[in-house]
Amino acid sequence: MNGWQRAWPSAWEGEVDPGWWWVLAVMFGVGVCTWAGMRVLDAVGRRVSAESPILGVLRRVTRKPAFLLAPLLAWSLVLSSVPDELPGVIGVRRLMTVSIIFSMTWLLIRAVQAMAEMVALLRPSSQSDNLSARRLHTQTRIISRTLASIIGMLGIALALMTFPQVRHVGASLLASAGLAGIVAGLAARPLLANFIAGIQIGLTQPIRLDDVVIVEGEWGRIEEITGTYVVVAIWDERRLIVPLEWWTQHPFQNWTRNNAQILGSVLLWLDHRQSVPALRQELERFVGAHALWDGRVCELEVTDVSEKAMQVRCLVSSRDSSQSWKLRCAVREHLIHVVQTAHPQGLPRLRVSWVEEGAAEGAQSDQGPGADGVPGAH
Repeated sequence: MNGWQRAWPSAWEGEVDPGWWWVLAVMFGVGVCTWAGMRVLDAVGRRVSAESPILGVLRRVTRKPAFLLAPLLAWSLVLSSVPDELPGVIGVRRLMTVSIIFSMTWLLIRAVQAMAEMVALLRPSSQSDNLSARRLHTQTRIISRTLASIIGMLGIALALMTFPQVRHVGASLLASAGLAGIVAGLAARPLLANFIAGIQIGLTQPIRLDDVVIVEGEWGRIEEITGTYVVVAIWDERRLIVPLEWWTQHPFQNWTRNNAQILGSVLLWLDHRQSVPALRQELERFVGAHALWDGRVCELEVTDVSEKAMQVRCLVSSRDSSQSWKLRCAVREHLIHVVQTAHPQGLPRLRVSWVEEGAAEGAQSDQGPGADGVPGAH
């Protein structure tokens, strides 16, 4: 005699026919009690998490799957006590098992996500020196999404294993369809490559969240790292989607690999008559008073000379690439204005000389024959 028969002995002695209405009534009562208990636990958790943001994140993320899993577990216990002779009880048990597996999978995935959010809460990246925080956020996000994918696949596999027909079909396919397995493996190669590249990026971290990079000639910041691709926010609000595998097989520029400090250069073409010391003094005066300069580097050098002009390079340093861009634009505008107003002789010029045709002939005749009998030859 099982638990259900012990609970209702008269029903199994022939006095009452225990149909599904008995089961549904008990399940309803158990469900109401479970829901009430979960509400009490949720109220206690809300009060406790009010003083702890970490517990608040865990409660908020796992609340819905926990409210779904608790009554499913209680109903499963009720169905386990129902005799197998009840029509349809085997199918209902299997459906309940699959529901519990999916609910537990959902709960575990949300718990992993809660861990990632708790790490982000403990180490915020809003501070100025956020290199270590961004490194930790990148590792946590990639690892959490990888674990979530593994948990999801395991949950689906466990749910399918509850059906004997699916197990038999899968075994026969694995035994007789080797070619199909090879084709499936080749088709899944990009997915596996991105999966492995995600683990590699999470461990070695060639890129991190909010890193400034140059990809395919585009300047942008790492906005999001998913399990298959990376989103780069371009400076003009476009988004560049790059597969994870690409980052492990192609070179790219990372301007914030070790720190955000960067040097910026401004190139000017000026006439040879421009006074370089005077322009260098003006650059030092202007940059020294500018708020975007970090006080490290301020140089002006002549880097190239041609027959028409000379190239002057101004090198200035800033705390990050955004400030460097603004400082470079300000330096360029200021020096152009200085040259235009205070040193107009420094503007590039194209020098051309010409001689009138009559004057040229007269000059040649005045010279007379040279030593070799050629006019003008000496």
